[in-house]
Amino acid sequence: MTQPPPVAAILVEGRSDEAAVRAAATVHGLDLDAAGVLVVPIGGAMAIGRALARYGPGGEDLRLAGLVDVGEVRHTCRALFGGLDHEPYPGALARSGFNVCDRDLEDELIRAHGVAGVQELLAEHGDLDRFRLFQHQPAHREEEPHDQLHRFLGTTAGRKVSYGAWLVESLPPAAVPAPLTGVLEAALGAPAGAPGSPLGTGGSAPGALSRGRGGRSRRR
Repeated sequence: MTQPPPVAAILVEGRSDEAAVRAAATVHGLDLDAAGVLVVPIGGAMAIGRALARYGPGGEDLRLAGLVDVGEVRHTCRALFGGLDHEPYPGALARSGFNVCDRDLEDELIRAHGVAGVQELLAEHGDLDRFRLFQHQPAHREEEPHDQLHRFLGTTAGRKVSYGAWLVESLPPAAVPAPLTGVLEAALGAPAGAPGSPLGTGGSAPGALSRGRGGRSRRR
């Protein structure tokens, strides 16, 4: 089947973010390829200017969306807002299709599952013993479990990419972190909950009860 020409591009920093976005689309029952939505790893936050030039006005002229780590907001703002290192008004990034992750996407996903939920997922994929060894390393034994998980998931590129997908796939649609749902909305041009939106209500609320893989209930 011939794919339609691209109409939108979701710009992400790397392959783990790409895996998470594609997994979120699957959780929401969406086929990004059929919708003409590209997911483009740009190779780091500082490459955003080149990506905007290639895929936005003056380039392929696609509808743009993206994920931004909170610590990298200044780079995206400079590229989008004429050199400003901050939003010109509250919500300017979201209005432009760019959704900010608190700390980063891995942090959002750990919060969505909770520490116990992520450890259950590590056990399912045979990584819990490795994580226990990691926890007892002198450099990490004093860290909080949330921070230990965050560091452990990022210790190898392959692990980061795999869990980028697995952490999303094991969530129900309503528990997918808001930045992921928001970036899909922006790329599709239809806010969640709006008439005709393919995403329903989306997003997640702090403290809500989610049901993950195997029917487990998780308190976030």
